[in-house]
Amino acid sequence: MAKDIKLRQIDNYRWEIPQEGKMRTRGLVFCSAAMIPALRQDQSLQQVMNVATLPGIVGASLAMPDIHWGYGFPIGGVAAFDLNEGVVSPGGVGYDINCGVRLLRTNLSRPEILGRIQELVDGLFTNIPSGVGSRRRDLKLTTPTLREVLRYGAVWAVKQGFGAADDLLHIEAGGQIPGADPEAVSDQALDRGRDQLGTLGSGNHFIEIGFVAEIFDADLAQALGISLDQVTVIVHTGSRGLGHQVCDDFISKLLRATAKYGFDLPDRQLCCAPVQSPEGQEYLGAMAAAANFAFANRQIITHWVRETLQEILRLGPKHLGLQLVYDVAHNIAKIETHEVNGRKRRLCVHRKGATRAFPPHHPEVPAAYQETGQPVLIPGDMGRYSYLLVGTQKALEETFGSTCHGAGRILSRHQALKAAKGRSIEKELASQGIVVRGAGRGTVAEEIPEAYKDVEQVVEVVHGAGISRKVARLQPLGVIKG
Repeated sequence: MAKDIKLRQIDNYRWEIPQEGKMRTRGLVFCSAAMIPALRQDQSLQQVMNVATLPGIVGASLAMPDIHWGYGFPIGGVAAFDLNEGVVSPGGVGYDINCGVRLLRTNLSRPEILGRIQELVDGLFTNIPSGVGSRRRDLKLTTPTLREVLRYGAVWAVKQGFGAADDLLHIEAGGQIPGADPEAVSDQALDRGRDQLGTLGSGNHFIEIGFVAEIFDADLAQALGISLDQVTVIVHTGSRGLGHQVCDDFISKLLRATAKYGFDLPDRQLCCAPVQSPEGQEYLGAMAAAANFAFANRQIITHWVRETLQEILRLGPKHLGLQLVYDVAHNIAKIETHEVNGRKRRLCVHRKGATRAFPPHHPEVPAAYQETGQPVLIPGDMGRYSYLLVGTQKALEETFGSTCHGAGRILSRHQALKAAKGRSIEKELASQGIVVRGAGRGTVAEEIPEAYKDVEQVVEVVHGAGISRKVARLQPLGVIKG
């Protein structure tokens, strides 16, 4: 437990863990006072301190308000490392490489689909495989083709007819992380991913049909094409078994590298290698390949979402207008340029359960959002709401352009199953006007709303701290769970 860890309140949204012992820098936690007691119940604050001991860390070891205990790094953790003196760590990315979320808007308003939600949910559930080990029978890839997916990501998917070129203008990094090295991905990882492209998977992954329930900034909403009562779709999934295997493979390799380079780490789960070392470069290449698989996965799912809604609602593409607002990665390490103490530096920024939040006029923000800042997508739980925000200059200055990624779990899957015992979660949600369908009863029970923090409280912290800015709140109407 983290009951004895020192926390110094800086303001209503920031808490500092002072540098001590082997820490090379301080910890900086974004949260409210009300969140502190829960944070002290697990090891996440200790993990913030542990990350601060890693070689070459630049700036603070950061944690977002959705922080909870993870492998090595806390989920909700952000840390940047110097390219010459710093390290890269699989624990700073996580097992579900480029687990991410994309938001699509439509030309429809809520009253136009209210009587069709069950039909739409059933259609999506039929057309998009979900659940543990879900696979597609109609999209099997040869090894050479799979390696193309790993190299080109969503660009490959669009070239195959899964969407339009305009989609690529609304995806982080254009849907293709540079430096991907398919040859660094093991045969076992390739085998696990071969027939999982275009599948939702399990865990907290979902597809959600919802609507815009509240707008906080009318000008920003208009610039993003968002209007009150507008029907939206959220897709949340990642790199499936392929990304999981890549992480597993490189944890083994980087445990050996940790010993080779003589790193003294407080937790073996922080296994790492120098960014510029052969092991570090190999991991970054494999990780980028898995990230590209995830971008392609969400792109193909989007294509099938469009086809499903067009078929069920009997609408053409123009009338439906299912356009991509943005797609962001949650679990990734990226080489970026940031200004540190008045000097521009190339850094390896780890975001684990955290979202990039770049401001207006940043060169990596798509042209469509140069005036608004990068859209930030924060999904909540299936019974409450999700949020659309934009990135800010303050985030760039204080968190390497990062913000939260979701609500953050407060109950383990086992605890959630226990809390759901004897209840019909589907009926409870139906009474709130939300249709839910999962691959099995346990799938839905593990994801009960009370298993998560209230995402509104999480969003209020990042908005209040100025590291992202609220635009709109979205509410679910129908959800399929992985």
